Amino acid sequence: MGHSEEHKTHRTGWLRAAVLGANDGIVSTTSLVLGVAASGASTQTVVIAGVAGLVSGAMSMAAGEYVSVSSQADTERADLAREREELATNPQHEHEELTLIYIERGLERTLASSVATQLMAHDALGAHARDELGISATLTAKPVQAAFASAAMFAAGAALPLLVVLIVPSAALMWSLAGSALLFLTLLGFLAAYAGGAPLLPSVLRVSFWGAIAMGLTTAVGTLFGVTT
Repeated sequence: MGHSEEHKTHRTGWLRAAVLGANDGIVSTTSLVLGVAASGASTQTVVIAGVAGLVSGAMSMAAGEYVSVSSQADTERADLAREREELATNPQHEHEELTLIYIERGLERTLASSVATQLMAHDALGAHARDELGISATLTAKPVQAAFASAAMFAAGAALPLLVVLIVPSAALMWSLAGSALLFLTLLGFLAAYAGGAPLLPSVLRVSFWGAIAMGLTTAVGTLFGVTT
């Protein structure tokens, strides 16, 4: 009989990076162009600022994700190397560690010891990585995947407010940018929740609320330091 349940955990790595990138792309670029527009700058200046924000933001997201997730991967490799050495030098102690883990999860000692023995005979390092260190093939750090997903989605998110700037007349730009950005964020929250199998409303409200705060503060700064062009 096959395993028919469909879980979403395997999407955690790229989904987190993609949502972060798209959210940051929409919010930061919209906030940037709102701030510049609120200062009284021309449409050309607003577009230049937005494009610069898209390029620099995408590269920053890629570099940041790669560096941070690589650090996580380095830590995982170091822990696995230490565990491999301990298995080679003191397998009895490692067996007891695994036994105690299974006892804490509800098994009797005899059964826990038997399970530890069988799992270690099959793949000792894999058993300790999964049950002692919490490292698995599904959740392990993937720096390149995270960097690409975050950068690509940042660029996609940042392109949306830039399209609004190019299409909408300058007289209606401020309200159009704010309204469309909230619409984009609502859609992002919906897609993120759907892809992750999570409740829709909390995700939509969370993304929209913090995006609105960021855009409001940046617009206020642009208005405060406005210039006549």
